Parts: sequence; C-alpha cells; structure tokens
Amino acid sequence: MQHYSIREATPDDLDSARAVMLDTVYRDFGTGYVPRWHGDIIDLHGAYVAPARHTLLVAVDERDGSVAATAALDSRGPAHPPNPRWLAERYPSGETAQLRRVYTRPEHRRRGLARRLVGALLDFAAADGGYRSVYLHTDPGVPGAEAFWRSLGTVVCDERAETGQRVVHFEVASRSPAMALAHTAVPAAAGAHA
Repeated sequence: MQHYSIREATPDDLDSARAVMLDTVYRDFGTGYVPRWHGDIIDLHGAYVAPARHTLLVAVDERDGSVAATAALDSRGPAHPPNPRWLAERYPSGETAQLRRVYTRPEHRRRGLARRLVGALLDFAAADGGYRSVYLHTDPGVPGAEAFWRSLGTVVCDERAETGQRVVHFEVASRSPAMALAHTAVPAAAGAHA
C-alpha cells in the first residue's frame, strides 16, 4: 500500500504541481493550455501561494517524493461572463472559496487522494473565517469528475441543460457552522437554479 502526505505546496513543489496540472488539461480535458482558462497554472505562486486567503496543496508519494495530486483554493467567485449572471451574484469574490485544480495523476487514482485534498481545502476555508460558501465547477466530460463532485456537493447549475455548455457548477458543504448559517441567509436565485 502506498503512503501519501498531504501538505501545502512549497516552492520546490511548484514545477511538479504545474506538470500534474498541465498533463491533466492536455490528457483529460483535451483542450491543452488555454491562457484565459489556465493562466493560474503558469503562475502558481502568484495565484495560490502568495495570497493569504489562497492555498495550493499537494499529495506527495512518500516512496519517491513525487507530486501525485494537486488541489487549490482561491477567493474568486465565478465570473460573468462566461458564467450565468445569477451564479456570479450568488458566489461573489471575496466571500466564496472556489476549489480549483483538484487533479490526480492516473497511476495514483482510486486511492482517496482527491477526497483527502478536498477535506484539507474545506478545513482551510473554515479556518479562514471569511468565506460564506464553497463553490467549484467541473467538466462532466472528464471521466469520474461529475460523479466525484456529486458525492461531495450539490449541483447548483448544469449548463448542459441551460446553455448547452459542458460545465456543471457545484456548492460543497462547508466544515464551518458559521459558513453554513451565513449561506442560508442568501436568497436563492430565481428559477430552478438552487
């Protein structure tokens, strides 16, 4: 059985974390690197390490010290456009912990790494004290992605049905009672989006 350590990324981890992310966008997403979608991958330090309310976590294979998986969190909500306006209003920047770049190398999948990383991100968001909700979006065309996020969160918008885009938006239950209470005070968006 392999053992992994989950920790905040160090400067020495950034190149390996970037490689995991770039391999994922090329192999699993099939898009390759698209600057407007993936610019944070190039500047991991500026996007996740330097800002106090952001974090980049890695799962390290203890056998050889390689980065097996990544997960990040930032305080930017979904932008409009390209996302629906009501979604951007429901998850405003500064109050929303957005989960990003939860990627695992294929040879390390099915070992609970993504779930452990997401748990650590939820702990980080709860400890921050300023986040009202936890949000993410995923490409349902990536094998296993939609099922994984459905096991952890609630679909708030399936763009396949609404706009024809291959994007599903989720809210994940927080680990902070205060965050959960704050979110219940936010009115649900119009229509069947909630």
